[in-house]
Amino acid sequence: MSALRPYDPFARDCPSRRLLDRIGDRWTVLLITTLEDGPRRFSELLRTVDGISQKMLTQTLRSLEADGLVLRTVHPEIPPRVEYELTELGRSLLEPLGALISWATDHMGEVQTSRDAVSATA
Repeated sequence: MSALRPYDPFARDCPSRRLLDRIGDRWTVLLITTLEDGPRRFSELLRTVDGISQKMLTQTLRSLEADGLVLRTVHPEIPPRVEYELTELGRSLLEPLGALISWATDHMGEVQTSRDAVSATA
């Protein structure tokens, strides 16, 4: 007998749908994997994740913090130094997100060939 799961992402009002949206977001994937090697400052994240705006970085980090995936630490210095790092829960996403990134990079050529073929017939 399988264990009863309290959350069902196929149910319209289940909060796990929002979590899947968060985890599947491109900025989340890139930020979680960028934080794999340890704490980073906001400016480091902004430089590393090419194309993310300050506003989107702020919003994504706040959401990841609210979900318990990222820890924000303010160091009592002048000026204050703020660092972001993965929590244990956030670290548990590294393997599945790494697999997703690997799949995307391994198969991008095939996907692009398909896109090009569809564009040529449109």
